[in-house]
Amino acid sequence: MEQLWGRCAGVEGLFVDPVPPPREVLTLRGCRPDGLLSEALAEPDVWLRSLGDVCLEVWDDQTPVQWWTLTDAVVVAHQPQPDDPARYDVVLGAGVRNEESFFELPAAPRFELFAGTTAAAASAGRCSAVDGLSKARVDPAPVPMELIGCEPAEPLLVGTQRPRRWTRGWANLLVLDRHGAVMASHAVSLAVTGARPSVLGDGLEDIVLTDGGADRPSPAVRPIWEEWYQGPPAEPNMWAPYDSQGRSAWLDLTTRAWRLPAPQPDRSGGSHHLDGRFVTDVPGLHCAIAEALLGPGRYFGREWNAFKDCLGGGFGVAPPFTLTWHDSEVARRALANVVEDPEDGLSYFEEIVRLFERCGVTVVLQ
Repeated sequence: MEQLWGRCAGVEGLFVDPVPPPREVLTLRGCRPDGLLSEALAEPDVWLRSLGDVCLEVWDDQTPVQWWTLTDAVVVAHQPQPDDPARYDVVLGAGVRNEESFFELPAAPRFELFAGTTAAAASAGRCSAVDGLSKARVDPAPVPMELIGCEPAEPLLVGTQRPRRWTRGWANLLVLDRHGAVMASHAVSLAVTGARPSVLGDGLEDIVLTDGGADRPSPAVRPIWEEWYQGPPAEPNMWAPYDSQGRSAWLDLTTRAWRLPAPQPDRSGGSHHLDGRFVTDVPGLHCAIAEALLGPGRYFGREWNAFKDCLGGGFGVAPPFTLTWHDSEVARRALANVVEDPEDGLSYFEEIVRLFERCGVTVVLQ
C-alpha cells in the first residue's frame, strides 16, 4: 500500500549526468573484429579512434551470463596474433561498468562485443578472453538530491528532525505536470543528509537526500521534460526534432502508462498509417509506430523485446490489422546497418516488418 511521505515545490538534482567510471585498460585477446571495431583497426591512426560505448556480453556454451558496458572505449593499440593474422590482441581504454551478472565467469567463456548499448546494437566482434575485466571495483559516490519547499509528512518528518542518524530505504519521487498528473516516477533514497527552513516559508523545508538515485535523466533532455510538463503531446511528430538521445527520453515518458487514461480493451482490425518521414533511428521508429497505432504520446514498446510484447496484446491495439507505412525507404536506408540478430543478418527495419507480419499484421510499404 502506498504512503505519502511529502510534497515539494521543486527538485534540484533531478537532471544529472551519470558519474563516469574511472578509466581502465583492458586487453581483448584473440579478437576477431567485426563492424565498427574492424573499421577502426583498418585505419592507420587507430589509437585515435573512439568506439563510443561498447556492450560486452560474456557467454557460456549457449547463453549470455554477464553484461558489461565499456564507456567511451578507445583503441590504444593492437597487433595480429602470429598464428592467426585474422585475430588480434586489442588494447582498449574505457570506463568499465558491470550491468548485470547472473552467474560467475564460465570456465570457457566467449566474449561478444556490440557497438552501442541498445538492443539493436551492431556486432563489433568476438574475443576469447578479456584481461582486466573481472576485478573488484569501488562504486562511485552517490549524487545527492535536494527537495525544495517540502511539506513533509510522517515518517519523513522524523527523518528531517534527525537527519544524520536516519536511513529508511527507498521511495518513488513522482513528478507532476502542470495539470497535476503524474509525468514520471524516479526511485530515490530516503537517507536524509540535512534539512533547513525553506526560503519559500510557511513552515516548509528544503531537504537534502544523500542519494538521488541512479538513471536520472541527463540535463540534455530537459527540453523534452519541459514540453511534456505542459501536458501530454496532442500533435504527432513532436518528437521528430530531437536527436536519438532526446527521442529515447521521449519514449521514457511514454512508458508512464498511469499518466494517461486507463487503456480500453484491445482494438483489432482496421487500418493504421505510419508517417515514416522522420524515422531515422531506432527510437524514432518506436515513436512513430506508437503514434500510428495509438496516437501522440502513447506507448507501444521502446525496443525490440518490449515491442514484441506489445504485439501480443494488452496495450490498446492487437493484430490483425493493416499498417500502411508511408515513406518507408527513409527507415530502410537509415537502419540498414542496425542488426538485431547477427545470425540472420536482417536489418532492424526488416526485422520489424517481419515481426509485424508474423503476428498477423498486413504491412503496406509505400
